[in-house]
Amino acid sequence: MEKIGQVLLDDTLYPGKDLYTDGAIEDEMLEIARNYREEEWNQVIAERASWPILYHFSHIRENILSWLPFTGEENVLEIGSGCGAVTGALCKKAKQVTCIELSRKRSHINAWRHRNCDNLKILMGNFQDVEKTLTEKYDYITLIGVFEYSQGYIGTAQPYVEMLRRIARHLAPGGRIVIAIENRLGLKYWAGCTEDHVGKYFEGLENYPDTRSVRTFSRKELTDIIDQAGAFRTTFYYPYPDYKFPMTIYSDKRLPKKGELRDNFCNFDRNRIQLFNEGKVYDSLTDAGLFQEFSNSFLVIVERKENK
Repeated sequence: MEKIGQVLLDDTLYPGKDLYTDGAIEDEMLEIARNYREEEWNQVIAERASWPILYHFSHIRENILSWLPFTGEENVLEIGSGCGAVTGALCKKAKQVTCIELSRKRSHINAWRHRNCDNLKILMGNFQDVEKTLTEKYDYITLIGVFEYSQGYIGTAQPYVEMLRRIARHLAPGGRIVIAIENRLGLKYWAGCTEDHVGKYFEGLENYPDTRSVRTFSRKELTDIIDQAGAFRTTFYYPYPDYKFPMTIYSDKRLPKKGELRDNFCNFDRNRIQLFNEGKVYDSLTDAGLFQEFSNSFLVIVERKENK
């Protein structure tokens, strides 16, 4: 056990070393978390011109969750909290936030940047080990950019289905699972962006012929996985341009209108090619009623059907 500011870090189940790392950039991010205030992060992002720093410290990351209807009394579990890109949004809105994170370095970055949050606890360790020790029930369980790695967490024949079943055991009555994930068939991939996780052109569109450790899904595939996991009700939302830097979040009740989707998608971390004008193609898809199938990302709210 250790404490950074008001944040409790529990390393009881930490395996003794970080099993994944982005290298020296994590030391730089720890330095930023320790020495710069939140209101200074945008200036740091501009000065250092680094994709990892933009990705982990941009306040835009919080948009994916900050609109959810919290009452302030919720108990939240954030699985795969990383460097804490969305943890702060949860701490501001919920009564208690518990994070699960395998990396000690990333847990420290999260704790330092949110050291004034007295409602934050970070459990360091592998999800499979930590999950067995959880005793509380949660009103929200979030997987933001995490669900696609379930095969690495769960060593079963149906890891994605099993991941949802295990998580659902820890839901409070009326609780919700929140998943943010790229769409395997997202328009940006057709237009010339590389697959987000492996950096290869068309890898997801071709159904990951060379990839085993991570995968994303189409809307239908994701719906089928959730249906196999149990009696759940699923609500899809569509972050634009994607869930990482969402400027607008559409729903089936309010889909984009012709002419609204005009932000050409930029891959800040990698080069891309531009095979066509995405705005014009989005207009065609909108007219055809196909926007939901080609949204770059999904935000999915999963709840038990007995929830009112």
